[in-house]
Amino acid sequence: MKKLLIIFTMMLAAMSAFSQKQERAYVRKANSLYKDSLYTQSEVLYRKALDMNSGSVEARYNLGNNLFASGKYDEALKEYEKASKLETDKAKLGQIYHNMGVAYQKQEKYAECIEAYKQALKNNPSDNDTKHNLTLALRMLQQQQQQQQQNQDQNKDEQNKDKQQQNQNNNQNNKDEKKDQDKKEEQNPSDRQQQQQQKQDISKENAEQLLNSVMQDEKKVQDKVQKVMNAQSGRDLEKNW
Repeated sequence: MKKLLIIFTMMLAAMSAFSQKQERAYVRKANSLYKDSLYTQSEVLYRKALDMNSGSVEARYNLGNNLFASGKYDEALKEYEKASKLETDKAKLGQIYHNMGVAYQKQEKYAECIEAYKQALKNNPSDNDTKHNLTLALRMLQQQQQQQQQNQDQNKDEQNKDKQQQNQNNNQNNKDEKKDQDKKEEQNPSDRQQQQQQKQDISKENAEQLLNSVMQDEKKVQDKVQKVMNAQSGRDLEKNW
């Protein structure tokens, strides 16, 4: 049993050694292709190395550089991020963060870029390239913010101009509508006169009807009065008591 355990351990060690050797072979071959700008082929080999050892910081970091060279900045940043969680050497960690900053800078994400450069300098304070890039990124961020503010102000000015123009158009439309209405009235004076005449005729007719009604009522009242007077003059006097 003890011999079997020893044999099994030796087999695992041999397999591990072979795996590490194969991983290193993939990385070396990928590095050679990367130098020749054969990024597609080198990416395949870096990923094969990671399939054999996902904890290989070298393969992860180099794959990030390969993706960066291919213009795949988001994918490169993911690999740098994974590598930064595995690496313990401060100098190498500074390089990882420096490259993260460059990838962000390519995308004009200056706030993230500045933070990455700060992390790089925290791990490697003497890196002059990172200091230079950080200074440039700070300047670019300021310019970007100023440009954004100018764009916002310009948009507000354009919106205000549009509102003013809309108000002017509305006022002009109202004026035009009033002019059209006035023209219609000027073009049809006979219609307006006819309407006024109709109103006058109606008023006269109502007045005549009212007068006739009053006269009829007056005639009725006079008839009643006359009847009463006639009745009084024909009535016999009552005897005294």
